[in-house]
Amino acid sequence: MPTESSLSKRIKRHVIGRQRTYFAATSPGFENLCYSELINLGFSEENAAVVEGGVEFQGKLQDCWQANLHLRTAGRILLRIDSVKATRFSQLEKNAAGIPWELYLPPTVLPHVHVTTRHCRLYHTDAIGQRLFDGISARAGSNDLAKSGKQAASSELTIFIRGVDDRFTVSIDSSGGHLHKRGLKRHYGKAPIRETTAAAALLLTGYTGSEPLIDPMCGTGTFSLEAAMVAKKIAPGWLREFAFMHWPSFSPKRWEYLKRQIENRIIHSPRPMIFASDQDTSACSRLEKCLQRNQLSDIVTVARKNFFDLRPDELTAQTGVVVINPPYGVRLESLEKSNQLFEAIWEQLGRFYKGWKVVLIAPDRKGIKKMPFTLEALPFFHGGLNPALLLGKIS
Repeated sequence: MPTESSLSKRIKRHVIGRQRTYFAATSPGFENLCYSELINLGFSEENAAVVEGGVEFQGKLQDCWQANLHLRTAGRILLRIDSVKATRFSQLEKNAAGIPWELYLPPTVLPHVHVTTRHCRLYHTDAIGQRLFDGISARAGSNDLAKSGKQAASSELTIFIRGVDDRFTVSIDSSGGHLHKRGLKRHYGKAPIRETTAAAALLLTGYTGSEPLIDPMCGTGTFSLEAAMVAKKIAPGWLREFAFMHWPSFSPKRWEYLKRQIENRIIHSPRPMIFASDQDTSACSRLEKCLQRNQLSDIVTVARKNFFDLRPDELTAQTGVVVINPPYGVRLESLEKSNQLFEAIWEQLGRFYKGWKVVLIAPDRKGIKKMPFTLEALPFFHGGLNPALLLGKIS
């Protein structure tokens, strides 16, 4: 094994200072949004491209940190380590042993392994994972590491292996927990929408935080919290930790410097611009505590109120964005009740929200034809269902 000083030099040369390939995984349909986010972060168009399942981009290690911190629509960021051809397990193990694992993994720690294959002669995922462990042990010079090495926590170190047509791409996850986990919430509700989906909807409306936003069926407050982070210029990863903090290449001092730069950009709002409400008192109470804990009460107010008793002109003289994620599916007793609710929502929007941009989550596209106005319908996957994300302007 290399000495500590020689290893540090190799890490600086091959991991820290060198341009590497990264992959920002997204939900289907959010790839172009994520690409635009990367370009707005300062990545050149030549170094980023939309691919199946996300965006591939070139950058240095610090760019990987920045992507984790700032991307609102990405689910996780992977660092591409190697790509090997293998049709036999012995061949796969030999190739795995040739990967310089010491550059990416702490000694004596085994990562979790996530394997997917398509059109590969090697398709048994557990066997592929075991060959990876054997290769790591061989590289470390220990035959016992794969059996006795300390298993990393699932949020710390995970290796992703994707096999397609007998070629296996090996990547290490830099994010840890899925990036929709912003670190804000300690409360949960029934089938809450993911923060990455809420962020995508807000980006698609052009929301910047300068206009008012009404969240009249706020539930756990996902839309309100996401909008607050946008309005106050808080990076989505500001409050959480990442897997790259457990890599040998991680520099706590450099990380703290980046965090201080981000902190200096956070703004204080002179008045509330986001109006959350719900008829559930306990949901409102939990959201209020979350806002206070995360110093977001300056921009978000919470009220216990039924959407159908709410008048936007009583909250603000400006038009803005109204986001509605009503109960549907298992949260309503019947399809008839769901249809009645959505018809009532459309009537309310048409009467009181003319000129407002709208984000509306609908259970499917079947009832959309009954809408009295035209909205764009984008499908997305949520909780085993295939609802539609409706976007547009009430005219």
